[in-house]
Amino acid sequence: MKIAPLMRAFKENGNFKPLLVHTGQHYDENMSKLFFEELEIPKPDINLEVGSGSHAVQTSEIMKRFEPVVLDFKPDYVLVVGDVNSTIACGLVAVKLGVKLIHVEAGLRSFDRNMPEEVNRVLTDCISDLLFVTEQSGLDNLKNEGIDSGKVHFVGNVMIDTLMANREKAEKSDVLKRLSLTAKKYGVITLHRPSNVDDVSRFSQIVAAFEEITKEMKLVFPIHPRTRNNLKQTDLGKRFESMKNLLLLDPLGYLDFLCLTSNAALVMTDSGGIQEETTILGVPCMTLRESTERPVTITEGTNRLVRLTTDDMVKNYRAIKKESVNIRSRTPKLWDGQASQRIAGIIESLEMKSKSDLCVHGRKIS
Repeated sequence: MKIAPLMRAFKENGNFKPLLVHTGQHYDENMSKLFFEELEIPKPDINLEVGSGSHAVQTSEIMKRFEPVVLDFKPDYVLVVGDVNSTIACGLVAVKLGVKLIHVEAGLRSFDRNMPEEVNRVLTDCISDLLFVTEQSGLDNLKNEGIDSGKVHFVGNVMIDTLMANREKAEKSDVLKRLSLTAKKYGVITLHRPSNVDDVSRFSQIVAAFEEITKEMKLVFPIHPRTRNNLKQTDLGKRFESMKNLLLLDPLGYLDFLCLTSNAALVMTDSGGIQEETTILGVPCMTLRESTERPVTITEGTNRLVRLTTDDMVKNYRAIKKESVNIRSRTPKLWDGQASQRIAGIIESLEMKSKSDLCVHGRKIS
């Protein structure tokens, strides 16, 4: 979802020669193929096919397989997005080979170093030459960490570029009809973070809240493979099966999921990107985490942090149900579908300035 608008912007600009590398970190073949087709992303030039593994194994494998790509292609820049293991792994390879690094979605901070993504974010920002920021908190965080402001650019949100480009297409999805759902009469669940689904005690609290909520509202749960596997290994799976008003699904494609969330009464999630999407869609969002790296979704959007207890989840659900007709959100600054074009424009401008400076100083330009 973050790469699609960037590839489109680079193509429209005409002055870029991008090489698209798929690390294979998100390795479900069917889902990967579906997302590439739906979002009209060009077929990757290279797929590293890393697959699953521990953080150390996955990060090291990406570095080993990505280094020869950089040595062969000799890029001017390596651009990475987000906060996954691929982000820091490819970033480290780039800077150690003397290639400039661009980080899209820089500066976000949950201030929780127990989250692997937080470590990836902080380290990637430290070594990046260009940092593209989605919200004001990102600017503030990078300033507080001593990052040179000349490297930092507030451009908006590429995730929202994708949402806006595909919203009309998503409206044509028949997913509600296929699932016999009525708009605004159901809630959507997504859960995948290890801190929520690997801890049986915490996951049990979440399940207990779902048991209460399904007494009043239908819940739809496109379940992550990691979460499904954990359910099979505990008694929690039986509790899910006993909830008559809960619909468990395999993961959905982007367009079906966008349609599903657009028409939901509320969303319960531990995902970062979904906090942003629900803000634009105007759908109430309960983030099942102790912190968020996207505070603008709370101050200006429809998001609220919910403590991971059954009581707090049910209390927030009831508050949303009571207040839903009065929920209002503002569109955060520069979340206008043009972030990717700004990124392409800034990179092009800096390259032109760099070549101009070389000419001025009488140096050879390759």
